[in-house]
Amino acid sequence: MAYKITDSCVACGTCIGECPVEAISAGDIYVIDPNTCIDCGTCAGVCPSEAIIPE
Repeated sequence: MAYKITDSCVACGTCIGECPVEAISAGDIYVIDPNTCIDCGTCAGVCPSEAIIPE
């Protein structure tokens, strides 16, 4: 099960540097590639807006 980024994302960039497999892409709202995500939850743990949830 991959994580996903919801509309609550403020594009702060905190999650990108934390992803060990570089599954997160920048944009107006960041996106997690579900095929690359290893379901570690590191990104969700550092997200200040709690925009990252399990899919």
